[in-house]
Formats: sequence, structure tokens, C-alpha cells
Amino acid sequence: MKSRWFFFLILIVTIVSLPACVYRLDIEQGNRINNEKLAQLEVGMTKRQVEFLLGEPAIRDIYHPDDWHYIYFLKSGKDGSIQKRVMILKFDNEQLTSIEGSLS
Repeated sequence: MKSRWFFFLILIVTIVSLPACVYRLDIEQGNRINNEKLAQLEVGMTKRQVEFLLGEPAIRDIYHPDDWHYIYFLKSGKDGSIQKRVMILKFDNEQLTSIEGSLS
């Protein structure tokens, strides 16, 4: 009889504690901007070279076609921390002229 109550107690504790073991995924959106690719980015590169290196920009403004916006967002499933990176590349005559944004 004792072993039956012990088994029942273990079963209840297991069932009650299972919801605390939920796995939460990391949420990642936008263009992943890593430091290796940033190190290769140089003023004077063409639009094709930049697109080959970083991929398509997240935003190409129709009113400012020479401004490319690269946006990255990561929300950790583990602790809920948020990491945002925004980079704006400006071109003139198909050449990269400036790199702006929060690159850290």
C-alpha cells in the first residue's frame, strides 16, 4: 500500500512540474548582420557587391531608392532578452557612400 501511495505522489509531482519544462524558441527576424560580413563591407562597393555580401535589404524605400535598410531582430526564448540591429546603407551613382546605424 505504501508503494502505491508513493507511486501516486511521484506521478502527481511529475504532472504538476511538466508545464515548467516548456521549450521556447528564439524568434529571429530580418537580415542576420554578423561582424565577419560587416568587416568586408567597404565604402565604394557597388549595389551588386553589397547585395551579394549581405543579401537583399529588408526595406527599399520607393521614395529613396538609394537608401537600403538592413534590420535584424532576435528575441531569446530562454530569457526574453531582445537584440535589435538596424543598418542603413546609402548609395550614390550605384556606389556605397555611407554606413549608418546600430551595428553593435
